[in-house]
Amino acid sequence: MAFIRTIDPNESRGDVRAMYERQQASWGYVPNYAKIFSHRPEVMARWASLLAGIRKTIEPRRFELVTLAAAYELKNSACALAHGKALTRWLSPADVAALLDDEAPSPLSEGDVIMVRFARKVARDASAITAGDVEALKVAGFDDGEIFDIVATVAGRAFFTKLLDGLGIEPDRPFGDIDESLRRRLTVGRPIDYRAPTHMEEPVTRSAVSHMLEMHRLRRSFTRHLLRRMTGFVARMVRAWQAAVLTPRLHLPRVRTKRA
Repeated sequence: MAFIRTIDPNESRGDVRAMYERQQASWGYVPNYAKIFSHRPEVMARWASLLAGIRKTIEPRRFELVTLAAAYELKNSACALAHGKALTRWLSPADVAALLDDEAPSPLSEGDVIMVRFARKVARDASAITAGDVEALKVAGFDDGEIFDIVATVAGRAFFTKLLDGLGIEPDRPFGDIDESLRRRLTVGRPIDYRAPTHMEEPVTRSAVSHMLEMHRLRRSFTRHLLRRMTGFVARMVRAWQAAVLTPRLHLPRVRTKRA
């Protein structure tokens, strides 16, 4: 539970509701971390933009390795669990655990190991980084742009994790489904929140609103068309009745009666 009061997802409006809906669409529920942004949804939008910019130039596997290294060193359980789980796409749970022990599991190259150790050092104390540390990355095959990406990934994660931990955010219950031994290793800071996650009631997205408006427009258009057809039909029926009934009477000869 956050240390500050947050806006309930089911009572949210405007930009806050839109932010919650995007999060639920991504996770299947409203994650705990999203709730602290309910007071400043524009900050969430800018964080998402920054993160997208960082990820644009770094391959997914490298991003997850660096992010896990940073989150673990920063002692943030939520990010360590999320990105440790994501990393199991490429590594076994045992290999992820070995990586956390500063070992070099076989799926990782020498460059991967150097990169992870560098990322952990940046997260731990960036002022301790030396030109020698950067040179070691270059020797391992990283160019200047890639080294920037590594440091930017760690720096971005530092912002996010400090914000979450500073406001008391705990990892969501679904992370409890991770392999038990790995889950214990990744829960490096705050414990998992085992309360049921929040689900918004029938979230209405902009696309859904647009769809409803379009359906309303089509119904109105169809109704107008149907009324025009019915009006035309009735008019034709009236004209036919007049032709069949009234017109012959107008032309009947007058019958004169003789007076007695």
